[in-house]
Amino acid sequence: MTKKTRSIQLFIRPYGLAFLSLLLIFLAYPIHGQAQKPPKNVILLIGDGMGVGAIEIARQFEYGKSGVLHMEKLEHVALMRTYSANNYVTDSAAGGSAIATGIKTNNESIGVDPNGTEVDSILDAFQAKGKKVGLISTNMVIDATPAAFGASVKNRWTGGSEIARQLFNHRIDVILGGGAAYFEKEKQNGVDLIPKFKEAGYAYAVNKEELTSVQQPKKLLGLFHPTYMNFKLDKEEVHSQEPTLPVMTAKALDVLSQSDNGFFLMAEGARIDSMEHATDYTGIWKETIEFDQTVKKAVEWAKKRQDTLIVVLADHETMGISASETMDIPALKKINVSTEYMAKQLTFNKNNEIELQSVISVFKNHAHISLTTEEAQHFINNIKANKTLVYPKHRVDWEIGSTIAKHYKAGVADRSIRAASSTGGHTANMIPVFATGPGSEAFDGVLDNTDISQIIANVAGVPFTPGQQLSQN
Repeated sequence: MTKKTRSIQLFIRPYGLAFLSLLLIFLAYPIHGQAQKPPKNVILLIGDGMGVGAIEIARQFEYGKSGVLHMEKLEHVALMRTYSANNYVTDSAAGGSAIATGIKTNNESIGVDPNGTEVDSILDAFQAKGKKVGLISTNMVIDATPAAFGASVKNRWTGGSEIARQLFNHRIDVILGGGAAYFEKEKQNGVDLIPKFKEAGYAYAVNKEELTSVQQPKKLLGLFHPTYMNFKLDKEEVHSQEPTLPVMTAKALDVLSQSDNGFFLMAEGARIDSMEHATDYTGIWKETIEFDQTVKKAVEWAKKRQDTLIVVLADHETMGISASETMDIPALKKINVSTEYMAKQLTFNKNNEIELQSVISVFKNHAHISLTTEEAQHFINNIKANKTLVYPKHRVDWEIGSTIAKHYKAGVADRSIRAASSTGGHTANMIPVFATGPGSEAFDGVLDNTDISQIIANVAGVPFTPGQQLSQN
């Protein structure tokens, strides 16, 4: 041991942990009192309906009990409440609007306050600052979450065509997802919006090949399905040519990052929620993992730059999904199509009633469950008895999911709760918020969903006052 080494040890020994703590603080903060630069770019990743249960299911199914998801590796974590203006439990319209605008609104409302007055979103604020903006969804781009950032309508169920027009009028730089039918002349009073986008300088893609081959467009519209994009589980079965969420996100980053002023991108893993409504545990796993791969892609992209804030969260939780001790993971992982696909394989008699034998065949072939005749009839009776308040066309696939979840002992809310729910089974459970990058330390503690846009605006230095028009800021 040299004299110099021994002298350092003699200095450290009396002060122990106190010295080490001061050293760590010194290393953690910039020298000369330099303030951290605000993020130039913001990537907001929303897993629709993705509560702690969905995250845990994805983790266990994909990596086992000691595995870690990419979103779980982000440095800063908070919890977020999600209630709406008129309900303890939010729907996606009010939940997305609260995140986007910083204002609580009523369920079914998008981008308006409880009185129906239009309010600006954080996307509007970034656009007003001269930044590029983009929206991505694996549902329809006119659906609740993306619409909350780029449009304002009083009712989500009747406002789809108006949302499409507003997305065009707002000149959002990148729009990728499903919902092509809402842009076509049949839903636009005879005016096809897609040629109007092209005339306005947008490149246009309808499948993965076209999307990936587009070279450095200034603006980009990609509509990959007439309505909802296909589930991850079904893409091979239906020979889908749709891009994945990571592929769409990567292309959006290529386009938006051309701007020297920075950008705001919201990308939604929307089909997690659809799988949760159906209590389709296999689908929850697959959709959440695809979303988590998008988190990985975004983090890898941002690490090369050090100028991008990434926030990962959900708009609400659905069906009280939980990773129960009794859940048969190996059996659930063997299922290779969605409950929606299974529902389409059922046959009907001349009275439009489900044929008993087709129920038995579908469960045997796709879920590896051997139902008795009595159990198959009970399944049919449940469909008749549990008339849902929303999404009535999904009564059959939701019942298939509930039957499978019960058989394989997966913990979830009962079908009767879903049927009686105005949201189709959403809950008020708090959801996690993960963040990384400059400004991410502001996401801490228990937050409200209305805090998110204000925090983003504050750390990015973008003028934004929830409830006020941008001209008033």
